[in-house]
Amino acid sequence: MEGLEESARAIPVLPSLDIDRSRRFYEERLGFSSKHYQGDDYLIVRRGDIELHFWRTDDEKLPPVTCAYIRGRDALALHADFEARGAEKLSPIMARDWGMTEFYVWDPDGNLLKFGMPTEDDD
Repeated sequence: MEGLEESARAIPVLPSLDIDRSRRFYEERLGFSSKHYQGDDYLIVRRGDIELHFWRTDDEKLPPVTCAYIRGRDALALHADFEARGAEKLSPIMARDWGMTEFYVWDPDGNLLKFGMPTEDDD
């Protein structure tokens, strides 16, 4: 079982009201590459080791209550890149009481992505 724990990783599967709009946002504003699966009903985006999946829904209540936390050592560089690409709903970088330096970005459907890194890694 040790091998599984060391090699396993979690991949968020988020709702999308419009798969093509999600694809454009994640490619253009956040610098991800993408692939469509199952026609226009499923999308996978990747940037480095970050991978997110999206499934098509008509329920507008789902994205605003959906969130993914992405932890890594390059959060500050990601924030700068997202800002340079014109990501509109981008929070400032914040040092949190729980020892993480974080920022948030909301996609066009309202899915919340939280990016963070341990504050002691923040030079």
